[in-house]
Amino acid sequence: QVELVESGGGSVQAGGSLRLSCAASGRTWTNSFMGWFRQAPGKDREFVAAIGWSTGSTYYADSVKGRFTISRDNAKNTVALQMNSLSPEDTAVYHCACAAGGGLLARRGRPSAYDYWGQGTQVTVSS
Repeated sequence: QVELVESGGGSVQAGGSLRLSCAASGRTWTNSFMGWFRQAPGKDREFVAAIGWSTGSTYYADSVKGRFTISRDNAKNTVALQMNSLSPEDTAVYHCACAAGGGLLARRGRPSAYDYWGQGTQVTVSS
């Protein structure tokens, strides 16, 4: 069992930055992936970024490439999402997730590949 707790959300003006953090407790798996997803009101959950827990390989949605950076700290069991050049279109609830078995679907950001989810943290970007 894995528990994921996000922090770091808030309100920021367009062009600003925020750093989200996800603390993972419980069991970890060598081949697992950690991902960030977001969901805006009235929209489907959207993949943002993922990172291999052991490899550190990273994957991003096209909409955030060059602006967001995902990283992990294996010693602290945390995953971070640094978000720069934010725009109102980035407004959403951001969720941290864990795909225990990793795999292609996890790398491609398929939500069904992720087994554990955090409650989410709100990010609001004003124009």
